Amino acid sequence: MKEKPKFAICVKNDHYPASLQLWKVYRVLPDEKGAKRKMIRVIDESGEDHLFSANYFVPVELSKEVELALIKTT
Repeated sequence: MKEKPKFAICVKNDHYPASLQLWKVYRVLPDEKGAKRKMIRVIDESGEDHLFSANYFVPVELSKEVELALIKTT
């Protein structure tokens, strides 16, 4: 079964202002090893996925319509 897409809002971008925009919603990708290190994998402004400290983000629940719209843009 396919995992439901996850998203998070960037609330901190210290040291990464070119990679992360404050208050922007980012797509979160699963990364068990990163999660054990309190890291989160997101698709950043480069269009690539990278690990960042999990405290840079707050997870959000979105409606299905918003999720679909965001997935189309990433």
